[in-house]
Order: sequence, then C-alpha cells, then structure tokens
Amino acid sequence: MKTEDIAALETRIQAQSILLDNIRRETGRIIVGQEAVVDRLLVCLLAQGHVLLEGMPGLAKTLLVKTLARTIDARFSRIQFTPDLLPADVVGTMVYNPSTQEFHVHQGPVFAHFVLADEINRAPAKVQSALLEAMQERQVTIGTETFTLQEPFLVLATQNPVDQEGAYPLPEAQMDRFMLKVHMDYPTMEEEREVIRRNTSGAALASPQPVAQPEEILYARDLVRQIYMDEKIETYILQLVAATRRPESHGLARLRPFLTYGASPRASVYLGIAARAMAFLRHRAYVLPEDVRALCTEVLRHRIGLSYEAQADRITSDEIVRDILQAIPVP
Repeated sequence: MKTEDIAALETRIQAQSILLDNIRRETGRIIVGQEAVVDRLLVCLLAQGHVLLEGMPGLAKTLLVKTLARTIDARFSRIQFTPDLLPADVVGTMVYNPSTQEFHVHQGPVFAHFVLADEINRAPAKVQSALLEAMQERQVTIGTETFTLQEPFLVLATQNPVDQEGAYPLPEAQMDRFMLKVHMDYPTMEEEREVIRRNTSGAALASPQPVAQPEEILYARDLVRQIYMDEKIETYILQLVAATRRPESHGLARLRPFLTYGASPRASVYLGIAARAMAFLRHRAYVLPEDVRALCTEVLRHRIGLSYEAQADRITSDEIVRDILQAIPVP
C-alpha cells in the first residue's frame, strides 16, 4: 500500500473511529471501570469474532453486554446454560399449528445481534455444538430451512473459573472458535465505591442511549480489513504462534516440557485481524507491534495445551505467552 493510500485511509478511519469513542463513552456511563474488557469486546465486534469471558459472578458481565448492545441499537438475548438445556432451546424448533395443520419455525434466542451464553460449560456437548454452528457458519438450520443470522453477530460466552462441579469443560476444538479469552477481574476499591454509591443512593440508574447503528459497525468492519499490515508484522505474528508449537526453535527449549500442543493457524488469522481492529480503535490505518502484543495473551491463552508437569508446577498459559513475548524480537 502506498503512503498516500495509507494517509487517505487514515482520514476515513479517524472520522469513523469517533463512533467507537462514542460507544466507549456511553458504555462508561453505565459500567464502572473495565475499560480493557470493553475494548476487547469492541475488537471482536470489529473483527467478526466471539469472546469467552471468564470471571467471578457479580462482575456485571450481563450488564456489560446488554449495555453494549443498546449503545448500537442492536438486539440482545441471554441464554442461561443448564444441564437440561436442549439445542432447540438455543436455535429454535418447528412448532405445529393445529388451526392450519402446518408446522412453522419458532426462532430461538440465538437470533440476535448480541448473544450472552451464560455459563456455557454448564450445558452438554450437543447444546454447545448447536451454538458452535451459529458462531462459525453464522447461520442456523431448523428442519429443512436455513436462516442467515443478522450482522453484526457477537457471542459472548461466560464461564466461572472456580465452581466446576456439574460442568462440561469446553473441548479444545470449540475453545479454538473463540477469538479472545478475556479474564474479567475485580474492580479497584475506588471503582467499587462508585458502584456502591450508584446502587444505594436511591436515584434511578442511568440507561444507555443508542449512539450508533448496526450498519455503521458493518462499515467500520470494511475499514478494518483495509488497514495496512507490514510483512514484518506478519512475520512477528507467525513467530509468536510458532513458538507455542516448537518453542525449542525459538530459544525456548525450557518451555517444551510444559506444552502438549500449540496454537492452530486460526490463532495467526485471529491475531492478525484483531491487531487491525486494535489499530482502528487507536485511530490508525496501520498496525504496530504493540497492537499485536496488546492482544497476544487473549488470543493464545486458550489455544495452548499445558502438560501435567505444568499443572503440577502451577504454570499457566499466560506465563507461557509472557515468556514467548519476551523472547521473540519485536520488529
């Protein structure tokens, strides 16, 4: 891409990315703190990805997704995953109408722009796979009819990191379908003080207002795909992902006993498009190494298989990624 083309694209991006600033600002009126989590959700929204959000109960995960949906005037639905949930409860089913003696399609809660799959690991594999088809193919088949899901379509699945009793762990193939795995942490003391004041003052809680439309998000996606990525950045991404598969080839032989498998090629694709989306959020028409580094942990942490030795030594995938980031030279 020529320099003048990048400059022209940057002018369009700076004008359009104000839209994302407005969404951030409106979300911040409702959600106290969690700016990094909001940015990760926006990255997935721009990059056509999905988010696996891990955090303790009570951290406003549902409120966050509902607020984001309302700021872009989009449809929101929430599915509480339980052991007795059926695929039809997610995607819909055929319903018989006695008056007409015909079957008609009843669409499930997956037919929305934003779908919160709460505690996704509480449901059995058949239900998880029904949601997986919608996530990957962005379509749903009910009976003999196939329905294309509306764009933008974002699935935010949550899971509890502590209480695993009665849970069905997500298989590696399904984990790989999520672009980012984001850890949602506790608020700071001052942030929690503000939460207390908002909820105990007696005043009505603020409601988010639409500041964008779904069509504007689709236009922003087109701009994200045009953002320039230098070949050196591409090589950097490839080296980061390759180091999870063959760490000894990158001077990280000490990590070999801790890994059973590395990230798939989907990780390289997701890291590339997510870095472009991060550049868009930062009002740039080109990708810098810090865009890649900012999202590397969230893209790779759920795509690395840890050995029993790593688990015994309490070594986490985040520590593996941190060592890789320190070892691979930044272009």
